[in-house]
Amino acid sequence: MANPSGPSLAQAPDPTGDPQFVTPETGLTAAQVAERVASGRTNDTGSATSRSVWEIVKANVFTRFNAILGALFVLILATGSLADGLFGVVLVVNSGIGIVQEYLAKRKLDRLALLNAPTTRVVRDGQVVEIPTIEVVADDLIELRTGDQVPADGELLAATGLEINESNLTGESDSIPKAAGDKVMSGTSVVAGTGRFPAAAVGPHAYANKIAAEAKKFTKTHSEIQSSVNTLLKYITWVVIIALPLQIWSQYRVIGDQGWREVVIRSTGGLVGLVPEGLVLLTSVAFLLAAVQLTRQQVLVQELPAVEGLARVDVVCLDKTGTLTVGDIIFEDLLPLDAYDENDLRAALGALADDPNANGTLKAVADAVPAPSGWNRRTTIAFNSARKWSAATFEDARGTWVMGAPDVLLSDDDPIRGKVSELAATGRRVLLLSNTDAALSGQELPAGMVPRALVVLAEQVRPDAKDTLDYFKEQGVAIKIISGDNPTTVAAIARRVGLEFDDDGFVDARTIGEDAEELREIVEKTTVFGRVSPEQKRALVNALKMNGHVAAMTGDGVNDALALKDADIGVAMNNGAQATKAVAQLVLLDGKFSHLPSVLAEGRRVIGNVERVANLFVAKNVMSLIAIVSAAVASMPFPFLPRHLTLVSALTIGIPAFFLALGPNKRRYVPGFLKRVLRFAVPSGVIAGVVVLVSYLLAKNEPALKALEASGQCRAPEGGTAILNTVCWHPGTAATIALMTTFFWILIVLARPFRMWKAGLIAALILLTILAFWLPMAREFFNFEISSTLLWESLLVGAVGAVLVEIVYRTAPAMRAAQNA
Repeated sequence: MANPSGPSLAQAPDPTGDPQFVTPETGLTAAQVAERVASGRTNDTGSATSRSVWEIVKANVFTRFNAILGALFVLILATGSLADGLFGVVLVVNSGIGIVQEYLAKRKLDRLALLNAPTTRVVRDGQVVEIPTIEVVADDLIELRTGDQVPADGELLAATGLEINESNLTGESDSIPKAAGDKVMSGTSVVAGTGRFPAAAVGPHAYANKIAAEAKKFTKTHSEIQSSVNTLLKYITWVVIIALPLQIWSQYRVIGDQGWREVVIRSTGGLVGLVPEGLVLLTSVAFLLAAVQLTRQQVLVQELPAVEGLARVDVVCLDKTGTLTVGDIIFEDLLPLDAYDENDLRAALGALADDPNANGTLKAVADAVPAPSGWNRRTTIAFNSARKWSAATFEDARGTWVMGAPDVLLSDDDPIRGKVSELAATGRRVLLLSNTDAALSGQELPAGMVPRALVVLAEQVRPDAKDTLDYFKEQGVAIKIISGDNPTTVAAIARRVGLEFDDDGFVDARTIGEDAEELREIVEKTTVFGRVSPEQKRALVNALKMNGHVAAMTGDGVNDALALKDADIGVAMNNGAQATKAVAQLVLLDGKFSHLPSVLAEGRRVIGNVERVANLFVAKNVMSLIAIVSAAVASMPFPFLPRHLTLVSALTIGIPAFFLALGPNKRRYVPGFLKRVLRFAVPSGVIAGVVVLVSYLLAKNEPALKALEASGQCRAPEGGTAILNTVCWHPGTAATIALMTTFFWILIVLARPFRMWKAGLIAALILLTILAFWLPMAREFFNFEISSTLLWESLLVGAVGAVLVEIVYRTAPAMRAAQNA
């Protein structure tokens, strides 16, 4: 069979090298290798699996909100009120957790990537050594053996029975025989024989890496979570910019006579509440821990948002070879064609397969049919892809046996061809076993061949493929098979793994175009596409995206790389081409398709949990804005000290958000993340803000407090400030109690459906809240003072707020549907 790659796959030598250099038979010397490494002529493309340590530190420390909180923390320190600077400690802890979590995840992911790094055999200083593929240098003498991936481009110096599978480049599953002088390309694999060639193009100049580089351009996995959170942060930034002067002005106008320290402390209390300091951290940590969890299941996450992405996918496009099938063939059956004894046929087949130079087909037969004793070879003709048959003459009058392609061994009008066609239509590969008494002579077929049996082989379907496809069907995810193989064969294998479609459900892609717009209609109604070119794979994926689908693409060949790049999520098999793994967001390290449901589950967990915690943070931001505006309009001090909001944030938002973000969550993905968050968090935050205002004003206007103020007993002590005077109760205490009551109900709503661990978590947090108001040391630290009458009054105001929050939740069907999906 002719090489389908032809001149279009030809690769010019590495332009950085010396075109006059000739690699000696002993390979490069250590000095020559060092010179090429120094000049950068290696196979290292510079791709990294994770961020550097410095990038991790920068991403977690130098953020806009850390800058805002850091500036406010410095101002609080200047006032001398260290208790109100607790949020600064939280700021440091948040950044520290983010750095440590990402660094630990980086170590695990980098170690996993290193353990799975490919290796290559090269000849150096006359010795064959095995080195990491990225350490191959230009002009290295590379040795190829069965099962190897070709790591660079070059021209063969020697080859013995060498056959290369170029399906990674062309989509054709048939192997191509290679001889000295033929070109070999990176990204292909050796299926038989051996060979040696000097590396003419390495690293970014190699064909496969050029495709990978092209596929990597301008790509970034879309994350609805990250996009929505970034939108929220943009809005919140503008709110902070507008609220900052308003808060400072209003507090100076109301309590300016009490000194600048009082103004700074009260102003800071409102501004701290506007900053969602933990939201970005928890989103990142949720992604990271999901990625680490997946590594334990042999899934390497190369882009963290991909964990979420697969949960949003509604169409999965699969390549047949290497995805639905293992890529190897297996012996399935031996069908006698005449009265010849089947045991004798099996003995002959086993003897023929017992060939020291067996190709993949003979090895598959040998694995299933043991070689008989007493069958000694006299003459052998090895299998050749161009000849399409192999043969052997045996001693003791056992004759000559030939196995090969029926279209070569049978005449055009032989009725056996009908049976062969029937079997081929089911996706099987059929070979003919014939024999004759004539001995082999030269490389020609012997005369007098008599067909004895059909040897039926089948591609080895992955044992997990059917269950995985059934799972996606249950989840409402459509499946499209997109392959470079014969459409009839692909359709037959698709049916074997449980896909259901009629005769119009598969198509030969050579009959359709390559324009994505033109393919939009056919891609919706067709399940199986055969003879698909790499460009068509890309166009089909884009057609699905044009139709509003979120598409994932799985594959293992270089010919899949561009489609994987354009898909919303690309999934590669670890035994596939390096170019494919380079552009994929997920790599299945053990090649098991069955891991995809686990990735889907992790994505659902991340989406569902981040949505919960986003509601908490946004509700707090809205509450703080309402409180700031109310304080300005009502000409009153801001209701809280910074330490009060630190307590509220820690017990009703920060601590529970951490556990809720990392807990299990099996709900299905429902679009509309940001809309649902705003639909619930904004009105809930408004309710909480009104609760704060009402409870503060009730406490402030309490007759007993007014009498104490009139008598002068609530005047600030010498050298102190009014907010530190514990003689009188403080309206801020009442506002804090009411706010925590309402916010605990927001937490209860968002924690649904309940589990024991959630109930235990909330109960523990409520207990801590009670202790903060009851223990004398805690009361003094938080400056909590309140009468029993106001205590119950504040709890009642908070309970009314909780009821209103419940009403908001029950009138938000989209949110409830998503939470219970």
